[in-house]
Amino acid sequence: MAYWLIKSEPDVWSWADQVKNEVTSWDGVRNYQARNNLRVMKVGDLALFYHSGNERRIMGIVTVIKPYYPDPSDPSGRFGMVDVKVLESLPHPVSLAHIKSDPRLQNIGLVKQSRLSVMPIDGASWEILGQAGKRE
Repeated sequence: MAYWLIKSEPDVWSWADQVKNEVTSWDGVRNYQARNNLRVMKVGDLALFYHSGNERRIMGIVTVIKPYYPDPSDPSGRFGMVDVKVLESLPHPVSLAHIKSDPRLQNIGLVKQSRLSVMPIDGASWEILGQAGKRE
């Protein structure tokens, strides 16, 4: 199993939308590096759902339920998508400020390459972020 972080503008697709719909296609990615990350996602991989824009915080966890396939909204045929399903909401969303303040997280993509919309997360960072989201 691999770990990921996927980003969405909450006014386009929010965590509330994800929870309400439970399953969605993670489409509309038009960056080659993000596309390459989608290509290697496997069924059962886990992803942190991150609100970008003004909110900048991790809201919950989803799992990949369908691997990479063509995105019908891309007429060029170069980009694809995966399907994800809600696993759990984080009781305490983890802010970007909190992430940046933790020296153990300084090498994750969210800190180093903040504009990328789909990025891998190493296991140790996954544990740190998950614990932060469940603390009171």
